[in-house]
Amino acid sequence: MKPELSVILVNFNDKAHLSDCFSSLDKGTRGLAAEVILVDNNSQDGSQDLVRASFPWIRLIQNAENLGYARANNIGIMASRGEFILFLNTDTVVPPEALPSLLARMKARPEFGAVGPALVHENKSFQVSFGRRVDFFSEIWQKFILNPYYKHALKRSLIPREAGWLSGACLLARRAAVEDAGLFDENFFIYFEDMDLCVRLREKGWKLGFFPGVRVSHVGGATTLARKFQARLENRRSQVYFYRKHNSKSSVLLLRIYLKLSLTLSYLFKLRKPEDRALLRSEMARIFRTEKIS
Repeated sequence: MKPELSVILVNFNDKAHLSDCFSSLDKGTRGLAAEVILVDNNSQDGSQDLVRASFPWIRLIQNAENLGYARANNIGIMASRGEFILFLNTDTVVPPEALPSLLARMKARPEFGAVGPALVHENKSFQVSFGRRVDFFSEIWQKFILNPYYKHALKRSLIPREAGWLSGACLLARRAAVEDAGLFDENFFIYFEDMDLCVRLREKGWKLGFFPGVRVSHVGGATTLARKFQARLENRRSQVYFYRKHNSKSSVLLLRIYLKLSLTLSYLFKLRKPEDRALLRSEMARIFRTEKIS
C-alpha cells in the first residue's frame, strides 16, 4: 500500500534523542498511511544499532560518510513514496495529534507548498520557527525586534499566517511542490537549506503556512552541540552562500563586513587554542571565497 505521508529524518550521532523521537512517531503516525525513513550520515555513536534493535519498522539508509543535511534529505526524498513529505529533526517529539492536524490543513489549502507548526522548548516556551524575507536588514529586525515579540505573542495567538520561510526542524511539504522547486540545494552542508527551499517554493508560486495551533517539541542544535565552534563557522558559510544566491550585492557586502568583524573579534578575544585559531583562518578564507551559484 502506497503511503500518503513520508517522514524523513537525517541523523548524525544523535542517538540520545532517537528513542523519544521515534516513540512519538510510532504513536503520531497511527491511523495514517505513513512510512518513516532515517538517513544516517555515518554515525559512530550506535545510532544504527539502536534503530535495528528497537525500531525495525523504520527504513534505515546508511551513508558511508557524513554527506550533510541537504544531500541526505534528497536521498530520503528519492527513496520515499508519499504524496506529502515531513522533514523532521531527530531531536523532536511529535504529539499524537500533530501530524493528522498538519495533513488536514495541507489538504484544505492546495495553494500551500509547505506548512509548519510552532516549535517549543521542553519548558513550553516558543522558538521562532518562521519569518519573512531574509536579507541583512530584515535579519537584524527579526533577531532584535520580531523574535522577542513573537515569543510572547504566540502564547496568546493561535492565528495561522503566511510566512516567507519555515523551519526545517518540522516541515510538512507536498512532494509536487518540493520537486517543482528542485529539492534541496546540496551546496548547503547544514544550515539555511530550509530557508533556501522555502524561497524557491515561493518563487514557483507556492505559499507557506505557519500554524501555531499545532505544537512540536524541539531541543535544537542536538547534532552540533559537541562541536559548537565548527558549527558556527558552517552556519556562516551557508549564510554567505544563501545571501549571494538570493540577495542584492549591497546586502551581501554588509553581511561580509559584519561577519569579518565578528569573526576577527572571536579570533582576538575568544579563541585561545592554536588549533582553533588555525581553523578560523582557514574557514574564513573558505567562507569568503567566490563560488559559482548553482
